[in-house]
Amino acid sequence: MALMAGSATGETSELQVAAPVDLQRFLQEVRGEALKAGVSAATFERATRGLEPDVQVLMLAASQPEHVKPVWEYLDGLVNDARIATGQQKLVELADTLAAIERAYGVDRHVVLAIWGVESNYGTAQGERSVVRSLATLAAGDQRRSQFWRREFIAALRILEEGDVTPERMTGSWAGAMGHTQFMPTAYHERAVDFDGDGRRDIWDSVPDGLASAANYLKAFGWRLEDPWGFEVILPKGFDYRLSAPGNEKPASFWRQAGVERPGRVPVRDTVSPLQLILPAGANGPAFLVTRNFRAILRYNPAEAYALAVGHLADRIAGAEAIVSAWPTDDRPLARAEREELQKLLSERGLDTGPPDGIIGRQSRAAIRAFQRISGLPEDGYPSLQLLNLLRQAGRAGRE
Repeated sequence: MALMAGSATGETSELQVAAPVDLQRFLQEVRGEALKAGVSAATFERATRGLEPDVQVLMLAASQPEHVKPVWEYLDGLVNDARIATGQQKLVELADTLAAIERAYGVDRHVVLAIWGVESNYGTAQGERSVVRSLATLAAGDQRRSQFWRREFIAALRILEEGDVTPERMTGSWAGAMGHTQFMPTAYHERAVDFDGDGRRDIWDSVPDGLASAANYLKAFGWRLEDPWGFEVILPKGFDYRLSAPGNEKPASFWRQAGVERPGRVPVRDTVSPLQLILPAGANGPAFLVTRNFRAILRYNPAEAYALAVGHLADRIAGAEAIVSAWPTDDRPLARAEREELQKLLSERGLDTGPPDGIIGRQSRAAIRAFQRISGLPEDGYPSLQLLNLLRQAGRAGRE
């Protein structure tokens, strides 16, 4: 969703609930701030009259999955035969609209369709909860992220003030993501467009508005029509996995010289943007070279699995083949407690991961790479069970 931080594979940030949730107190506190932001008293009263907290929203927000969905299962759920076929059908049905959007914003039509497919299954799963109620509940109930939800709540009221949608039609997900392409209210204000020319930015019921808004969002973050999002590659034997470190962008010529090829021994073609190597499942899984267009998709949702799903679905809608290399399906992702243990063990060895929160971010991956270097392992930065077991063994040996 554009943009609500979280993980597309099931990782959520910890919710600190204020119990009991005093929604009326929150509304009293936020009213003045909303009025200063341009929301009229009449709009505020209409949107909040009789508002009660949505307990289910807090339950959904507080859910802490112990096990993260593997990237291959995430892709299987989103890039399936039905979603590919529907995308190809929409490609034909909406050919004129998609061509016009591509001309206006310079974003590949297949990628626009893929975002629509991933976000709301082509408009069939937009969410039916009151956005105002959900955001008010989260702003009042989630102490840790209250300011984030508060901003989104006020932004939602501003949308009502501007008259693009009624309170009754302003529905979305439990987190307040709205419409065909699941914009958060602040993203709506910044990037939503009226593409069908009816005077309203209607991302709920106007497919042209929804798709053009998504294209406008990607354009704002640097999408280049002349480049793909990325593509699968085959790495040579003895490949130096240090080249997969974050931020290591190189021209196509560099990767060709390093022996990297596309499936079928097809050479890596030149791109305008430099290319970065990503290994979503580590050295034992498929590899991809991605352009800065991939980074634009990550601005829509920061999870690598999400961006990969959008890119791959776009390719499949365009008629490309499935990913060739096998996923390491016998190498399960670490559970949250195991990831926390991994971080603690790395930190104990002087390899700082930051707080042991179970979230494997840039600092944790740098620590993993350092341990892999010491241990003579491929430096892919991937938090595998094998790596955790090696750290456990090293810890026991150090105590003996």
